[in-house]
Amino acid sequence: MRYSVYVLFIASIIFFVSSCKQDVEPLYFGYEYFGWEEGKYVEYEVTEIFHDAALQPANDTNKYILRTLVGEEIEDNEGRMARKFFRFRYDLNSGSLIDQRVWTSILVGRRGEVVEENQRKIRLVFAVTPDKTWNVNAFNTFPADDARYTDLHQPKTLNNFSLDSTVTVLYEDFFSLVDYRKRFDVYAPGIGLVQRSYKDLRINNFDTLNIQQGTEVHFKLLDYGQE
Repeated sequence: MRYSVYVLFIASIIFFVSSCKQDVEPLYFGYEYFGWEEGKYVEYEVTEIFHDAALQPANDTNKYILRTLVGEEIEDNEGRMARKFFRFRYDLNSGSLIDQRVWTSILVGRRGEVVEENQRKIRLVFAVTPDKTWNVNAFNTFPADDARYTDLHQPKTLNNFSLDSTVTVLYEDFFSLVDYRKRFDVYAPGIGLVQRSYKDLRINNFDTLNIQQGTEVHFKLLDYGQE
């Protein structure tokens, strides 16, 4: 009798543990947000604004089309498999090619990295969870630039594109009497970067429209797909 009770007790524990395991959802790493598939392209309208109240005109705006394309696999200088990452810059009005550059991108460990003008930057870390923080410039010579995730897996509409899921990488959000700095990127699975906003402004008396000096850069999503 005691043996039967013991067996029943052990079986109950096993059933309970098994049931608990079934209730735990597997961790979603979110590698798809990096958009690393060969032939994947994204096009943006880029707006750069330079402010200086002491000059005339006080605001100088430059717009162009930027097309990025994930290229073929290559071996990086550490013997790892990376991909070429092409960037084509076109005149907004004529469509003529202004500039063409080749960066590299790599998924290594749990990081999505891009080598931009010979400077390696950690753009994403995995798994995509709200507690993640990292230094974008951990592998280059620039000062530390801490990033974190916000608005995880949220639907978003950008320039009439309805995206089922996005995640925001927030670099900085600072507001004071004389300073306004906000920088963030937005990524969508299977696409990669879909929005970028950079503001580093000197303002007057908490008024973000009364700009004394600074720079803004904004990426507006125009198109994306597979070649």
